[in-house]
Amino acid sequence: MKESLLRFASQQDYILFDFETCSLNLGSLDNKPWQLSFLLARGKKILEKRDYYIDWEELPISADARRITHFNEKKYRKTSVDPIFVLKEFEKYIYDPKYKIVGHNILGFDVYIHGILRSLCGQEPDYSYVSRCIDTNCIARAIKNQIKLQEGDDFLSWQYKLLHHRTRGVKTNIKQLLKDYAIDFDEAKLHDALYDIEVNFKIFQKQLWDSEI
Repeated sequence: MKESLLRFASQQDYILFDFETCSLNLGSLDNKPWQLSFLLARGKKILEKRDYYIDWEELPISADARRITHFNEKKYRKTSVDPIFVLKEFEKYIYDPKYKIVGHNILGFDVYIHGILRSLCGQEPDYSYVSRCIDTNCIARAIKNQIKLQEGDDFLSWQYKLLHHRTRGVKTNIKQLLKDYAIDFDEAKLHDALYDIEVNFKIFQKQLWDSEI
């Protein structure tokens, strides 16, 4: 029924999150997450924002990552906090079943970075929350390729299929989606985790009206 769509769920709770990391390597504990930002929202309203730099004595951040994220060593060293504290604060919400979990390419990247963070903090990765994830990258591919969620489809499996769906010339990165939806943005601020989730929340609100989720 149309009434069950998220666009009409004014009291639905969301957590949007994003990591910035040393590289794109998902198979190495050297790919340490050094920034984690998340925001809490209900319906269309943002309730709270958190932005953490994560303290590591050694941070093997690649030259590309430094350039793309405008990494500021002085700011990082001055403001970074204990990884276990950051992990506990984040997991207060990520494992709370009332939250839908939203992010851009989280199914292809950020959930695995969360697993790396847990490993670095001496804990086993735990992906039990993934069934509540909504990946705006996957949703964008569905919209642009007119791939609808069919009745009876498993939503998570449908998203994973879209994660690997490529169409030549179709772009679904955050910058492109901001342009597509005519959302004002500051390109110089993209790839800062907090800014990315703020603008992605606006993208998500548009997607809810362009998709049947």
